[in-house]
Amino acid sequence: MTPTLSRLKKPFGTAKMVDLTAVRYLAWEDAFEVDFEDGLTFLEPHSTVRKANRISPTAAIERVELDTECHEGFFVHYDNGQTAEASWAFIRELPPKKGKLTGDRNTKANRPAGYFAGDYGADTERVALESAMSKVRQKPEC
Repeated sequence: MTPTLSRLKKPFGTAKMVDLTAVRYLAWEDAFEVDFEDGLTFLEPHSTVRKANRISPTAAIERVELDTECHEGFFVHYDNGQTAEASWAFIRELPPKKGKLTGDRNTKANRPAGYFAGDYGADTERVALESAMSKVRQKPEC
């Protein structure tokens, strides 16, 4: 990755959402040219989109389609029926560092006390009420 590109891409999970305005496949570059609303344009290699979506190496691109509803990504349709999806974050953010999973941010160490339901214990009144209600026979209303 070039130094200029790495300066424009933000660390994983920190970029602000920006709508896509256009996307096209450049065969001579084997890359996608992705234009954003703020004026930036990124050239994303086809190999990274293919690898991220586990697309067969023999598949050929049939068409590229911008997400017209939300403008937050694009789809690549291949001749073998596979479809790759690339979101705005995939284009504008650096990949996560090795060993860091996206779920690591939701560990107990990173959240305040009371964030997780297990911090409160069981609601004994509710458990007793549900137990009593399960023993009551109910007749269907006709």
